[in-house]
Order: sequence, then structure tokens, then C-alpha cells
Amino acid sequence: MTLFTPSSPDKLRVDIWSDIACPWCYVGKRRFEAALSGFPHRDQVEVVWHSFELDPSASARPGQSMRAILAGKYGGGEARAQGMLDSMTQTAAGEGLEYHFERLQPTNTFQAHQLIHLAAEKGVQDAMKERLLRAFFVEGEFLGDREVLVRLASEVGLEAGEVRAALESGQYAQAVRRDEAQAHALGISGVPFFVLGGKYGVSGAQSPEVLRSALEQVWAETHPAPLTLLTSDTPAEACEDGQCAVPGRAAAETRG
Repeated sequence: MTLFTPSSPDKLRVDIWSDIACPWCYVGKRRFEAALSGFPHRDQVEVVWHSFELDPSASARPGQSMRAILAGKYGGGEARAQGMLDSMTQTAAGEGLEYHFERLQPTNTFQAHQLIHLAAEKGVQDAMKERLLRAFFVEGEFLGDREVLVRLASEVGLEAGEVRAALESGQYAQAVRRDEAQAHALGISGVPFFVLGGKYGVSGAQSPEVLRSALEQVWAETHPAPLTLLTSDTPAEACEDGQCAVPGRAAAETRG
């Protein structure tokens, strides 16, 4: 299996695995965007979103509330579950996100991930990812409904008929499964997960400072500064006895 497609030499590719039904993934997206805003080479960063289902067995039909699901998963009753949701809501608010878990309708995200792959082919993958996350966590849209997905896709510029046909045929189902197989091969067990330059992984919704530091490190390693060439205009003292020194280095070494 080929894990990564190489980027062009003047770009830095960042592959991100996440799920639409993951509250930390939306927070992680905002923090990564904040990291990019302070990165001097942000226009040369290529972001590719990958599918990851936290619960592939989730029903596509309306079911329990998020509070009931958490209570069943972690125990402690619905009061404890509500405390977890309140804490997550506060964390999201710190990133400018207004979560409404009371509106949230848990569902299977397999079709929504297929939609993101279609959007990638049309050049609007990030916009589609953002629209789905907002619809799920802020607006309480039911993403298990195919017609809801068609409407949301239309809002980012996709053609409704093409979207409907792609979802009905499962045209991008294998693309989702390939992403998930790739995640397994990389040992990814939680999301969000960032892979920078095809070689460094960052797990979790880390702070913008951590993510920016990772971007800077990988950029420096994959895009080394060009050599400084000495020309005929170089001061004579830089070239003596058949050897040329980088201007300023010889003096620094002498002082040392």
C-alpha cells in the first residue's frame, strides 16, 4: 500500500484523519487553521482530509441523544455525561465554535465521508468538511438523511444530481475504506491525527503553538535554505589560499 502521494517540491502536504461526529476534530480543525495563520509558508501548505469513523457500527437512523450514549459508554449516569458535554462545549467556545449538543443527532457518518471525497475531486473538500461539521455540531442537522447531505453539498457549490447519484451508487465508498485501511496501517486509533510531510505524526487537537512548531520543523527539513554562492563581487578577504569562507563565518570562528 502506498501511504502517501508526494507533494510538489514547493509545497508541504498535511494529511488529516478525522470524523464528522468527533467534537475534538472540529476543535482540531480550528486550531490547525490558527497555526496556519501564523505560518509564513501557509500558501504552500496542501491539506488533504481523510476519512475515519469512530463508530462504524452506528445506525443511520435517529436514535439516542449524545448524553444517553455517553452515559452508556462511560457510566456514571446522565449527570456525569452532561458534565462531559458542558466541558466540551466550553472548550469549543474557546475556539469560536458554538456547540449545541442538545440539538445533535448522532448517526452513521459513512455517507458523509463519501461526500467529502466527491468534494475533493471538485476542489471544495475543506469547504465541505467545514459545512458538515457545522451542520452536525452547531445546527443539529441529521446527516443520516441523504437529502440533507445533498442540500449541504449544494451550499458549497456541488451539483445536487451528481451528489445524489454518487451517494446512491456508493461511488466513493471504497475511497473511504482505503482511508480507514491507511489509518490502520499507520497505527492511528484516535482522531484528529495530522501527518506532516508524509513523515511526522501529531495526535490530537493540539494547541496552535504545537501545530505551528511542527509545521516549521517539517518545513525546515523538507525545504532547506538555498546555498549562498560567492561571486566575483565577494570581498577578497573571503577567498584566500585557494579556499573560500562563507562571509561572517570565519570571523565568528576566529572569535570563538
